[in-house]
Amino acid sequence: MDSTEHPKHPEGPGEPGAPQSPESTGHPEVPEPREETEPESGPGHGPPPRRGPLASLLAANAVSITGNSLTLVGVPWFALETTGSAAKAGLVAFCATLPVVVSAVFGGPVIDRLGRRRVSIASDAVCAVAVAAIPLLHHARLLDFWMLCALMAVTGLFHAPGETARYVLLPELARMAGTPLPRAAGAFDAVSRGARMAGAALAGVLIALTGADVVLLLDGVTFAVSAVLVFLGIRGVRSAEPRRDAAPITLAAYRNELREGYSFLRHSGLLLGLTLMVMLTNGLDQGWSAVLLPVHAKDNLGGAGQLGFLVALFAGSALLGAVLYGAFGERFPRRVVFLAAFLVAGAPRFVVAALTDGTAPLALTMIAGGLGAGMLNPILTTVTYERVPDELRSRVMGVTLAGALLTTPLGALAAGFLIERTGLPAALLTLGGLYLLATLTPLLPSWRGMNAPPAGTAGVSRTAPSGRSRVPSGSSRPPEGS
Repeated sequence: MDSTEHPKHPEGPGEPGAPQSPESTGHPEVPEPREETEPESGPGHGPPPRRGPLASLLAANAVSITGNSLTLVGVPWFALETTGSAAKAGLVAFCATLPVVVSAVFGGPVIDRLGRRRVSIASDAVCAVAVAAIPLLHHARLLDFWMLCALMAVTGLFHAPGETARYVLLPELARMAGTPLPRAAGAFDAVSRGARMAGAALAGVLIALTGADVVLLLDGVTFAVSAVLVFLGIRGVRSAEPRRDAAPITLAAYRNELREGYSFLRHSGLLLGLTLMVMLTNGLDQGWSAVLLPVHAKDNLGGAGQLGFLVALFAGSALLGAVLYGAFGERFPRRVVFLAAFLVAGAPRFVVAALTDGTAPLALTMIAGGLGAGMLNPILTTVTYERVPDELRSRVMGVTLAGALLTTPLGALAAGFLIERTGLPAALLTLGGLYLLATLTPLLPSWRGMNAPPAGTAGVSRTAPSGRSRVPSGSSRPPEGS
């Protein structure tokens, strides 16, 4: 779920699935993916595996997610310290997440034309400047509250396209490396979880020792490092470069390409259901991570050190959950695992925080919830990759990412408002009850298709395609479940 992991973004528990193959009726025909081949290195042989680009993508993602964890802990604490208001902390989170929705909605066609590699680099460069400016202006006594909101809005606007650009590169880089897609997707998520754990723990320690300013400066550095890793490590990848066959950007062409992504999602019952479910849970996760948990830590648990400790526990357990699912998950029905994992990862932490005092009960709940959350994104990623053709991925993933993030601005605002109106315990129980209702949606009949890939893609994701093989029509993912 990206908000608690957020959706780096989204994390905490949360990222959405993606569209299913169109139904035989009522849906415009989607073209079959073009066959992509690598030059042969010899008669009857494909080229040797190229693992460098995949390793660079995983490293850049690890650095970026570490920065996201620094933001997740540092920005709410910075807002609470400088304003003393839960409502204003919620407003800062609202300003940070609303532009993410806008850029996710309209960014897909732009990513295709500018190139996934260029968009990833530019996105991280802009975010590095915006985040680092917050502590620098504060140190110079020039930072007003509206400036904090504006800088967080700039970060949100540019972050989503870069995340989407990196995410949709994973299937092609896995193919080049000769790595089965489920293994690559599991590695992608495991690296993200590990970075999230390290970043949260580091943020808690640094805030306790040096203050939130240093955390935000380090966050800016992580964005810059991620940009350099993509610049140096992902070269000569055809799917990362601009689409040469794309028509010039016009309003009509742009609208048509966006419509393709929305149409694909609308006619895919499973992927639409996943997107709607994660839309709600990501909003609730944002309220938890940006407002509820920081206020609970500040008022009842002892401060930023405990906040970082709890976030790190959740992320570390999520890493273990992702590893366990990668090792054993395919032995069990996806739908059953997904439902059970979401039930454990979602509502219990809200209830425990509302009804108990001290760190220990919530820490145990976060460990259990993290284990469940770690199993969500590998399932979401695989389901998405199995159902979205390569030529539609940027557009469809932009739509699903926008859907998953649509409620995140409101989640933080609602949490801040509820705390000031009803108090922290009532706010926790209200949002926890909504979370429980959302996690029951996989019981609906339309979710039965989660257990198997659509016709024509079975088995594609379990093998490592050779240099001569076609990019699987059903293989590619964004945020995030918890």
